[in-house]
Amino acid sequence: MGTERSGRYGLGRISQWLKNARGTRDTEADTDREPLLLAAAEAGLPLAPAAYPADYRCSCNRIGCPTPGRHPVSFAWQTQSTTDRAQIERWARHQPQANFITATGMVHDVLDVPTEAGREALERLLSSGVDVGPVALSGDDRMLFFTATRGTPDDEDEWWPCELDCHPETMDEHPGLRWHCRGSYVLVPPARLPGDRSVRWLRGPEHPLPDPLTLLEPLTDACARHAGAEPDFTTAWP
Repeated sequence: MGTERSGRYGLGRISQWLKNARGTRDTEADTDREPLLLAAAEAGLPLAPAAYPADYRCSCNRIGCPTPGRHPVSFAWQTQSTTDRAQIERWARHQPQANFITATGMVHDVLDVPTEAGREALERLLSSGVDVGPVALSGDDRMLFFTATRGTPDDEDEWWPCELDCHPETMDEHPGLRWHCRGSYVLVPPARLPGDRSVRWLRGPEHPLPDPLTLLEPLTDACARHAGAEPDFTTAWP
């Protein structure tokens, strides 16, 4: 029944939402910002304040900011990130225009792909009955799949690296699939981007976080197909 519902309802809803999202100005950040941030925190996503767009510039006032409205406010964002409700309420009310990032590699990771590849993979996963977790659309060019993290073991040797690992300073090196894990972050919905674009949920944080390996092959396959190349899954592993 779950697969049938995805085929008759879920996939059509995805296509219609994506179509509407490109043609309308998003108001989610203004109307439901605090409840959505608290819902993300309640789901275990650690949050910290981020910059926001000021026209086509960044609120940080850095000349030539390379990621306007997309980066944390504090250099201590990794230790600052929290799920504490009271702290998030204070931030949200004292910084009413601020975006928020969620630090990855603590509780969750994010598989970040081009939108067209993400849409194809999402439809494939849902039609197969796979439990997909939260999914967000970032602007009109990237889709974010939230997953459980690979972990932060006490013994660092137990943590396995991946050639898809992405950090803020290596974003340009990963035009296809990016794996945000330890030391990285993404904007959490609702967030505003320059040019009246936004980051918003396609599937909300109420969905349980899946094992990233259940999503990796369909996402890698879709990215390779849209890049016009044959998928090579061996490069993702140590």
